[in-house]
Amino acid sequence: MSHDAPSDTHLNVHVRHTPGGVVGLEAVPDHRIKVHAGAPVNGACRLHKFRYTRGDIDILPAGTSDIWHEEAASTSLVVRMPPSLLRRTAEEMGLPAERASLAERHQLRDAHIEHIAWALDAERRAGFPNGTLYADSLGTALAVHLLGGHRRQEASPAQGLTRPQLRRVTDYIETHLDGDLSLARLAEVAGLSTSHLKTQFKRSTGLPVHEYVVHRRVDRARGLLVRSAMAASEVALESGFSHQSHMARCMRRVLGATPGEVRRAG
Repeated sequence: MSHDAPSDTHLNVHVRHTPGGVVGLEAVPDHRIKVHAGAPVNGACRLHKFRYTRGDIDILPAGTSDIWHEEAASTSLVVRMPPSLLRRTAEEMGLPAERASLAERHQLRDAHIEHIAWALDAERRAGFPNGTLYADSLGTALAVHLLGGHRRQEASPAQGLTRPQLRRVTDYIETHLDGDLSLARLAEVAGLSTSHLKTQFKRSTGLPVHEYVVHRRVDRARGLLVRSAMAASEVALESGFSHQSHMARCMRRVLGATPGEVRRAG
């Protein structure tokens, strides 16, 4: 997945620094969620004066441009969402096509949107080590939230995945653990929408899909470290981690131990 330009179904995130003075956003074909990420800044738009603080959110629908004046330099996190992602999610939720749109809003406070934006930025700064599945999960969560979170009910909503569905998905994950798994492909394996798979999988396993995959990769890496003489860098790639330091971070988080400690303990 390219992170330089939005694809038709993935979010894109970048940090935007402006020096102060006249600031503008050109119209683009994607929806944009701008989160103020720096020190407070005063400004004005037409006759309206404002003060942005960390976490203030602007939502600019696709094709929207904006211009304003800021009294000092500022930093924002800008998340771009292709309209196709919002349309697909609305369809999966059983919403009418006209619901797959956003209204322009300024200085919104929304902890859920903010949390997803910071998570995307952390992933960007780390070099996107968690791959497509994690980005897909965040994108779907953001789209569902923006659409109001009203899901269409599918079969057995309170019981999670059926046993055959869960077996198909987990078997697919095990077989492709060293690859770049995607939420769309796992949903296809389960025969569900992506938004519904996220909910039902967590009900069945107690973990979000991407977190379950991290645990399975850590478990595979632990086995390889204990039972083989493979270098840690080889173990990381064989287990589906993007690099050795990514494996070490996940192993410390899940097991409370480094790869070296796991190997010595084995």
